[in-house]
Amino acid sequence: MARYTGLFVIAVNIDNLRPLLIDLLNDCRLEITYDAGDYMMAREVPGEVPFTKLVNVEVALDISDEERARMNFVVKNEELPLQKDNHCRQMFELLREEIAQTRQWQLLEIAAS
Repeated sequence: MARYTGLFVIAVNIDNLRPLLIDLLNDCRLEITYDAGDYMMAREVPGEVPFTKLVNVEVALDISDEERARMNFVVKNEELPLQKDNHCRQMFELLREEIAQTRQWQLLEIAAS
């Protein structure tokens, strides 16, 4: 099972965080399957890659105050990570780039593995 994690600390108006995050996931071809406010799950839309390569994303939100939040991402799939540049890694990098380039928030800190 391939699994990649990332912690992102951002400065954003907290009222805008969830809609921005949903838009970001949708832009990455992921559909929301579960939304509990401070926890979301999304999955890659079937059809473009084999079933075992479909990516699932879990996002845990930790809102420390009205203008700062931590987002903990877990990107995983059933694919064995036999190659460094596997599909799960590609999707993780896409998400990481989208988070870094989003102009609606300011990226303060990033830790990814």
